[in-house]
Amino acid sequence: MFTALVLQNTPNFHAELAQLDESSLPEGDVTLAVAYSTLNYKDGLAITNKSPVVRQWPMVAGIDGAGTVIASSHPNWQVGDLVVHNGWGLGETRWGCLAEKARLKGDWLVRLPAAFTPRQAMAIGTAGYTAMLCVLALEDHGVQPDQGEILVTGATGGVGSVAIALLAKLGFNVVAATGKASEEAYLKALGARSIIDRASLSAPGKPFQKERWAGVVDAVGSHTLANALAQTRYGGVVAACGLAQGMDLPSSVMPFILRGVTLAGVDSVMAPLPKRQRAWARLAQDLDVSVLERMVQEVPLADCVAHAHALMAGQVRGRVVVKMPAIS
Repeated sequence: MFTALVLQNTPNFHAELAQLDESSLPEGDVTLAVAYSTLNYKDGLAITNKSPVVRQWPMVAGIDGAGTVIASSHPNWQVGDLVVHNGWGLGETRWGCLAEKARLKGDWLVRLPAAFTPRQAMAIGTAGYTAMLCVLALEDHGVQPDQGEILVTGATGGVGSVAIALLAKLGFNVVAATGKASEEAYLKALGARSIIDRASLSAPGKPFQKERWAGVVDAVGSHTLANALAQTRYGGVVAACGLAQGMDLPSSVMPFILRGVTLAGVDSVMAPLPKRQRAWARLAQDLDVSVLERMVQEVPLADCVAHAHALMAGQVRGRVVVKMPAIS
């Protein structure tokens, strides 16, 4: 038996800890003893039932996990290997990792970098791994530190926090957009050089505005993304990875055809293995773990539901790491 956070929709939706038998795990060629998981925005949506994230019931929540292989028929993985899992539909269409055990496909797993413990890997989680994919998108499109300011929206969230830390370490001049003025010290400790009020971006704006940003990491969408595009400098790049404000994009073609702006979509859920491995290798190289610790709060599995509600209410900053009951 093992403990898991189970989501049910009969007769009504509820999320609670339950004891499950290992025989109930889905098919897969790797069984993982999960040491740590995390709460991402998508987890929050699922656990609070704010959005139809879950498509099969009952569901074990948790899109991320890090731990030790305890059984494997996959040629790349042996018992005792330390691995990281992100995405691939866990917590949506397949049982996830907010549980002491998970059964996964070996093709989905990334070897835990030697630079990180399982706890640190989950402090990064999908949010941090997505932030790295955004930074790589900026780099791959030629954005350099000497080209000007980089805007990070949703700055106190998981993606934003890690993006700031990464970009600052790489020498970029990072401007953090947030609605939480009280978090200025936190954001500057991560590496942001200046702070702007998110209200300056979140309202409807002109389709073409004064040039400012050499690049943007946006986890917000909607009017915020539209305004960021309208303010991006000639040849600049906007990496879009989220929709915290909304999934709409009330923009125009003007930034693209008059300034040559690139809108780079960033997906972390179904990203192919080489891209994942590249992102985790760069995280191991470029993310300062002492800075990472500033954005982390650790909670037990039993407190996940309460913290998911706090996350959706905008009361959580940085990253929430979830410790499994079996970990002393």
